Amino acid sequence: MNTLPIRLYGDPVLRQVTTPIVDIDGKVAALADTMIETMYEAPGSGLAANQVGVQKRLFVYDKGDGPVVVVNPVIVESDGEWTFEEGCLSVPGLSWEITRANSIHLVGYDLDGNEIDVEADEYEGRIFQHEMDHLDGVLLIERLDDDQRKEAKKILRRRTMPTSGSDPDGLRLLRDD
Repeated sequence: MNTLPIRLYGDPVLRQVTTPIVDIDGKVAALADTMIETMYEAPGSGLAANQVGVQKRLFVYDKGDGPVVVVNPVIVESDGEWTFEEGCLSVPGLSWEITRANSIHLVGYDLDGNEIDVEADEYEGRIFQHEMDHLDGVLLIERLDDDQRKEAKKILRRRTMPTSGSDPDGLRLLRDD
């Protein structure tokens, strides 16, 4: 299986805005295939290119109907609100109730250069918004209220700090012990 390591919270690549893809070629298709394998192995329902260290505007997703690749996506319209528990492959093991738009209109391109034009709501719309945040250098943590963000950062700092003995919070996911 051909997969890539997923970049985790704290990696500066996750905070950078990605650049548009100029030519949809074989290299882009190969990247998308590898990203799909990586997403399934993680497992997740979406993965943005910068989560695997590639600063290009591309994401893959599967809402249960098979994998889809979206190149140079743009959300052109959004409406309503929907709160739902949301996690992130770059912040493994944590999730929060996040309020996002309930419905969105997304445009982009497939790997053949054909325009994609999708009106999505609830879960699919949430996937699009989450992956678009990644492409814009925004992490899930930034969608939390101040108290949640403070607690999340505290947990994430504990994960990356070397500790001795036991793992009382059960969150030692980033260490090789």
